[in-house]
Amino acid sequence: MEAPSMRVQSERRQVPKREGKERGIAKGIAFTLMIAAVAGLIARLPFFEIMGIMILSILIGMVWKNTAGVKLDYQPGIQFSSKVLLRAGIILLGFRLNLLDIAAAGYAVLLTDALVIAFTMSFILLLGKVFRLNKYLTVLIAAGTAICGAAAILAVAPIMRGKQEYTAIAVSCIAILGTVGALMYIFLFPHLPITKHEYGILTGATLHELAHVVAAAVPGGAESSESAVLVKLGRVLLLIPVALLISMLVNRKELAEKGLKSLPIPWFIFGFLLASFVNTLAPIPEQVIAVLLLLSTYLLAMGMAGLGLNVNYRDFSKEGIKPVAVAVIGFAGLLALSPLILLIFRLL
Repeated sequence: MEAPSMRVQSERRQVPKREGKERGIAKGIAFTLMIAAVAGLIARLPFFEIMGIMILSILIGMVWKNTAGVKLDYQPGIQFSSKVLLRAGIILLGFRLNLLDIAAAGYAVLLTDALVIAFTMSFILLLGKVFRLNKYLTVLIAAGTAICGAAAILAVAPIMRGKQEYTAIAVSCIAILGTVGALMYIFLFPHLPITKHEYGILTGATLHELAHVVAAAVPGGAESSESAVLVKLGRVLLLIPVALLISMLVNRKELAEKGLKSLPIPWFIFGFLLASFVNTLAPIPEQVIAVLLLLSTYLLAMGMAGLGLNVNYRDFSKEGIKPVAVAVIGFAGLLALSPLILLIFRLL
């Protein structure tokens, strides 16, 4: 039997360890918050606003990791940001969706978004096989291109059970490509033989991030912006069934052997859906929604910073040019779908 004095000494030793761990978690979280805050300030600048706070956060985290390094005791807090806070941010992102607005737009929006996602996912998965790219990385690039950029990648990544490096590589590819795409749309807008409404539809259906869509739609005014955001939010809504489908396909062997219990279901996606239902059915003041979306943005940015702080540049060199090639060709294939997208809206 352990003596009382020994038990007291053991408890005294454990208390400083717990306090030290808690301080480490707090420091790591505070560090990712600092990076997100800096990214938020940079994102206000004219060019960088197209990239957005989330993309800038992961890039700053990666640069910091590979130049100054990260203290070991910060790691628990960084991991907390890149997992827990990131998923909380995705849940709050659901408050951006009003399902009645999407329903009021008719079948054209959902039909277009379903076509975009089905074609882009299939095309990029095929490209991944042609280029012999890692299948986990291929799926992440496909989700980011087809659905909603970094948010889709972050939602799908836990299902894939792949390395965090793959998530960072996919996010970086999508970030750069989406920024280039937004600038391209802004430059081409005056020369395109389409209406402002149709221009908004194309930006919403083909660009990666919501920030890219919003920035690219500005030259077309309010008419373009409204149609662009509506089509883009339809793609965001389809993140839920796509994530579940990916989970079933990627883990089909385990599903066949062990049943549904073995299936890694992204439960936070249902939180995202619940938030969208609440926003649709409950009379929430716009000011409250604005605060929740701002909180979502910073939680996601902190999560992205955490991902960046876990990435080494050598992880990028291992994959070479293949991820970039798959992302670029996949985006080009999506752009080639533009005439069909416009035809659907003209007919419906």
